[in-house]
Amino acid sequence: MKRLLVGLGAALVLAGCSTSSSDKLAPKTVENVDLKRYQGTWYEQARLPMFFQRNCAQSEAHYTLQPDGNVGVLNRCQTADGKWEEAKGTASPQVPGKTDKLWVEFDNWVSKLLPGVTKGDYWVLYLGDGYSTAVVGNPDRRYLWLLSRKPQIDEQTRDELLSKAQQQGYDTTRLIWRTPDADMPKE
Repeated sequence: MKRLLVGLGAALVLAGCSTSSSDKLAPKTVENVDLKRYQGTWYEQARLPMFFQRNCAQSEAHYTLQPDGNVGVLNRCQTADGKWEEAKGTASPQVPGKTDKLWVEFDNWVSKLLPGVTKGDYWVLYLGDGYSTAVVGNPDRRYLWLLSRKPQIDEQTRDELLSKAQQQGYDTTRLIWRTPDADMPKE
């Protein structure tokens, strides 16, 4: 039941993410993402509050490039009591041939009942050297993720990601930061 509620919450929030905005006012993306290099595991360092992530102490995303050019998505969230919750989905380019702005749709009963309605924006706003870090958001700046290939980042990397998000007009004062691994129960 809990997995069902997480999936429903994810679908409803992402449906709300898909609002359109003027390109003039929207954040600037990196323009090109090599999805082969982008695939793999990303650790969420911080996020703007989202309903379906409200109980997450730590989150990670696993991306797998598919033969059709889409990306398989597996999001995992560990709650403060040590339980893991998962959501699976697919990311696809919003514009054919462009990989900086993706639609993400999670596999759940809502997306099966209302195909296409539960898509959410996933815009890659910044990529660090060697695809080591990323800043991802949506056009209306309600949602934001600061990501790293490593579970923990140093202060310089943290400051760099914060700066990149602030330059794009995101309110970083409301960020929820990853709970340190030492405080978490083991899987």
